[in-house]
Amino acid sequence: MLKINWIYIKGFVLLGLVAFLYGFSYQKNHVKKVKDIVIEFEEGKNMFMSHEIVNKLLIQNNLTVKNQPKSVIDLHQLELNVLSHSMVEDATIFLTVDGLLKAKIKQRTPIARVLSSAKSYYIDKQGKAMPLSKNYTARVLLVYGDIIDENIEDIHVLVTRILKDEFLKKQIISVTKILNNEYVLKTRVGSQKIILGRLVNLEEKFKNLKSFFNKTMADKTIEKYSTINLKYNKQVVCTKM
Repeated sequence: MLKINWIYIKGFVLLGLVAFLYGFSYQKNHVKKVKDIVIEFEEGKNMFMSHEIVNKLLIQNNLTVKNQPKSVIDLHQLELNVLSHSMVEDATIFLTVDGLLKAKIKQRTPIARVLSSAKSYYIDKQGKAMPLSKNYTARVLLVYGDIIDENIEDIHVLVTRILKDEFLKKQIISVTKILNNEYVLKTRVGSQKIILGRLVNLEEKFKNLKSFFNKTMADKTIEKYSTINLKYNKQVVCTKM
């Protein structure tokens, strides 16, 4: 007589039971409907977008995904819908086991606002143009002048450098582009015009500027100067009032 190996039989039975329960659970889960939408904003200091705006992007077959079966939800397409919005840097869309559709949104972060005769817009931390929002106005560095698309990269470099330095971040309140791709800065303290010139040797220029401010603020002579010219190599040329 053949000896029955009950261990193998029990193993096959258990495996079949697990497969049945998994399939049953999978089928039951997929016929469930999306009972609600939850929207979370990451780094939400700048509320350029509202929950209503995101809800309008979570559309499938011209209908909101709420109350649609989970099995028909195209998460990839929903992510693409949200990412297509000009205020969105990144987005993650997923379904939870309890029937929620969650959208985690990372909004773009502006670092400067361009105010030109042609148009006004933000430049974000990635160096891309970003439209203004009706929902929120960011308090960022202002940039004036005849700005064209080719200038955005230079402005991004300049503003990023200013924001990296605590002293400059507090003191510089605006940037103006003038002829020959030169730039002029305006400070919070005093009414001086800082002629930066072209965006070369920035480290040297800002080092000289900080040294000048430290000295003139210490001896309280800062208000005697109308312009601070940093264009020239390794020197600061000032004009008195």
